[in-house]
Amino acid sequence: MGAGISVSRCISKLHSTLSTADCSAVRDLDTVNICVPTPLRKTKDPDMSYINSACAEIAKYFHPGMLIILESTTYPGTTDEVVLPLLAKEDMRVGQDFFLCFSPERVDPGNPKFNTSNIPKVVGGTTAACTELGRLFYQQALGTVVPVSSTQVAEMVKLLENTFRMINIGLANEMALMCDRMGIDVWEVIDAAATKPFGFMPFYPGPGLGGHCIPIDPFYLSWKTKQAGIEARFIELAGHINGQMPHFVLDKIQAALNDHSKPVKGSHIHVMGVAYKKDIEDVRESPALDIMQLLMRRGARVTYSDPFVHSLRLEEGELKAGPDTLAAEADCTVIVTEHSSFDYPKLVEQTKLIVDTRNALKGISSPKIVRL
Repeated sequence: MGAGISVSRCISKLHSTLSTADCSAVRDLDTVNICVPTPLRKTKDPDMSYINSACAEIAKYFHPGMLIILESTTYPGTTDEVVLPLLAKEDMRVGQDFFLCFSPERVDPGNPKFNTSNIPKVVGGTTAACTELGRLFYQQALGTVVPVSSTQVAEMVKLLENTFRMINIGLANEMALMCDRMGIDVWEVIDAAATKPFGFMPFYPGPGLGGHCIPIDPFYLSWKTKQAGIEARFIELAGHINGQMPHFVLDKIQAALNDHSKPVKGSHIHVMGVAYKKDIEDVRESPALDIMQLLMRRGARVTYSDPFVHSLRLEEGELKAGPDTLAAEADCTVIVTEHSSFDYPKLVEQTKLIVDTRNALKGISSPKIVRL
């Protein structure tokens, strides 16, 4: 996705919006929100090329009085160290002639309770005047705006939120590995612990982390802290544990098939749900993709059902979704994403063997079921 297209999708003007691929429209705008990809390279260092390209396009049509807000998740210091130098000019001073802020995106796809309008919006500016203008901008449409003292604080807020979740999921996944070895139901353990009314927040294990944020964002912080000579041990360890979960699922499938005198090679394995999260269509970083590819490399014939994802591009080629009835034909069915539309009692009734990585079959008892 080129910078021009990325910027055009996130251009906003007070009391009106504009969608265009022509970045010259910036000259007529009062504010621009930059929402471009910030991927990690294979070396796990941030790729700032999209932000650089977006700022270069904006700079061509930049004019006094503009408010620029970066919303792309990134490491602390990006707004002031990367964006500001690309926009600042001798005759245009930040906080006086133009205004620069960072405001982290906060979304929870598929959440019916929380959406853009009722999720508090954090904003921090390069100067106090920048923060105030950013607050006034968001206040027009959002229920709650939370101003903070700097762009660095606002940038760190997003990383703390996602690192908190990633590390706690890593703990839940490690607990699942331990409970599996000791023959203890990890789901029952977590549910019982969650009855404590203080000092505990339940997080649940799963087949791995997916989405663009949780598996990636904490490594921006890890990279930045390394520049300061600090080792982010929790982040690195949680990332390792979470990254091993697709392999753990593969082991569970292999063991389940072995108990039925079948090898993985040559077996038909049907995957229920490939999106990274229930009831959405996003497959970015989905653990289902890793699990399917691991199975294929072991010689399994893999099919899948997902009401939101009609086709997948894997290393082995394109794979199209099939009907849920394929589960009845498979040697083993694996629930990777627990979509609400799946008929779980019927699934248990019709399948020969089922591996549940999400506790979607909670309350259903059957010798066919193998739980994470």
